[in-house]
Amino acid sequence: MAVLLPIALLASGVVVRPVANMHSRPGEDADVVSQAIYASNVGWLEEKDGWVKVRTADDYSGWMPAASLRKADRAYAAAGRVAQVESLFANLYRETSVTKHQPLLTVPFETRLEVVAEPDTEERRWLQVRLPDDRPAWLQRGDVTFEPKPLPIEEMVALSKRFLGLPYLWGGTSSFGYDCSGFTQMLCRRRGVLLPRDAAPQARWEGLRPVTRDELQPGDLLFFGSSPDKITHTGLYVGNGEFINATTHEHPAVQISRLADPHWTRLFVAARRLKVAVE
Repeated sequence: MAVLLPIALLASGVVVRPVANMHSRPGEDADVVSQAIYASNVGWLEEKDGWVKVRTADDYSGWMPAASLRKADRAYAAAGRVAQVESLFANLYRETSVTKHQPLLTVPFETRLEVVAEPDTEERRWLQVRLPDDRPAWLQRGDVTFEPKPLPIEEMVALSKRFLGLPYLWGGTSSFGYDCSGFTQMLCRRRGVLLPRDAAPQARWEGLRPVTRDELQPGDLLFFGSSPDKITHTGLYVGNGEFINATTHEHPAVQISRLADPHWTRLFVAARRLKVAVE
């Protein structure tokens, strides 16, 4: 059975960097295993030498520099008026002007922010938000949505193409750069379903059912690797023998590839379809 995306993770920490890397061990030289975006609520599991071990809403654990986080006694943007970034990126400003000062910061797609004011004057295109570190900031209303709803398959496929050309990034889970499973996880999240983080666990996940190559429909997930037991890549089927994926093949970016390409035909091992999704 598919799992609906929770509104918020009960947590004791919130991310205060636009995108924060999660490492396998506490140290900059440790490999990056995933990321958490700005204002994400995370579980605060352990501290060591200026590093914090965290758990994200998809039950993934890793180490972040303590400076990437702020301790919190409540989950951020879990109640009240919340704006979610729908643009690929959104600039946050200190005032209702894009010219007076550079943005305070730029946050990625899906960032959730607590709204504290919505002017109904000539500045009504602006929203004031409270940032996780309690600073006030302003962003433009056109960058956000207030009530994101699960997308039907057709709209989810259309959404996926907005990301074409964004860079591939190992461990990436944001519009600053996705890896393959971070990209498909985000797309399924927009369907209202929370997938596991990595490609192999996604393929094994009980919320998906197998389909054959002849049965493929837009929205199906494709999995690639040296064998069904060694899955290392995933993408989303968009129809007409094509799939969209974040890959380093030929050029490192989100791109549309052809399943009939010899490279992908050789590596194709499985296809899956969501058993249950919100329509």
